[in-house]
Amino acid sequence: METEIVSEFLPFGRIYKDGRVERLTGTEIIPPSLDATNDVVSKDVVYSTEHNLSVRLFLPHNNNNNKKLPLLIYIHGGAWIIESPFSPLYHNHVAELAKSANCLAVSVQYRRAPEHPIPAAYEDSWSAIEWIFSHAGGSGPEEWINEHAYFERVFIGGDSAGANMSHHMAMRAGREKLEPRIKGVVIIHPAFWGTDPVDELDVQDAETRRGIAQVWEEIASPNSVNGTDDPLFNVVGSGSDFSGLGCEKVLVAVAGKDVFVRQGLGYAEKLKKSGWGGDVEVVVEEEEGHVFHLQNPDSESALRFLDRFVEFITDGSNGDDDFVNVL
Repeated sequence: METEIVSEFLPFGRIYKDGRVERLTGTEIIPPSLDATNDVVSKDVVYSTEHNLSVRLFLPHNNNNNKKLPLLIYIHGGAWIIESPFSPLYHNHVAELAKSANCLAVSVQYRRAPEHPIPAAYEDSWSAIEWIFSHAGGSGPEEWINEHAYFERVFIGGDSAGANMSHHMAMRAGREKLEPRIKGVVIIHPAFWGTDPVDELDVQDAETRRGIAQVWEEIASPNSVNGTDDPLFNVVGSGSDFSGLGCEKVLVAVAGKDVFVRQGLGYAEKLKKSGWGGDVEVVVEEEEGHVFHLQNPDSESALRFLDRFVEFITDGSNGDDDFVNVL
């Protein structure tokens, strides 16, 4: 096995001379289970035979079979490089969301860099959404979605790189007039960046800015013509028009000690001024860092954020009013 390292992108991984990629974190896998662990059952379903990609479905075990549930499509983070729907971090998080919001959750696997540079992850995420929406009429290939998903209340959410992609999926949904329309999008600690700070409170340190830029330009998206100012990454500082965002409401979550905090706040302000016309809510945890709710899910602030995420899906009804009888 080749041992000569040609590129090291800590803390994520290394590339060896023979092209092998070694990921240093986010590689552990939890299998799905039809046992009602934590009151949720889960299973994996292939949505792309071409790329051998799956979604992991999470269904509350106590769901009444005569009811349909809100549908959450979740796109995981990890700098487009690490993690998956099957890792403990995301399996546990999305299972808890499904339980707490009493919703059917679909966690999306996508091809990751550096083996599959951007835009592969975006293309896969959209393919997954199209596959999920093929069930809107009740005759798709996956029975759980046919039987349990209420397509009048579809939500897309993600953190970090997944938050970035959630925004772009909502934009594409608007452009392609995806029906039924997405109800809401949850943007958590979004990985948006650019060559220049978005304001005077954004990260000014040149080394920090260069380090984040290098992950995008050298590992995640080496084919970007504009580098860090690719509109996929520079969402806030670019001239991107948000007015066509294809959903009714957006929840933006930021953390005060996160390098992306000003980007997240700038995103919310840009969206409010875009002429889009939907509802924007911002949730701030001043004393927390990037994806704190995943790193320490039992903390007071993480539980507070979970409650807000759930309320966004249920409109404060604990899911009861979102059910639709199927008789």
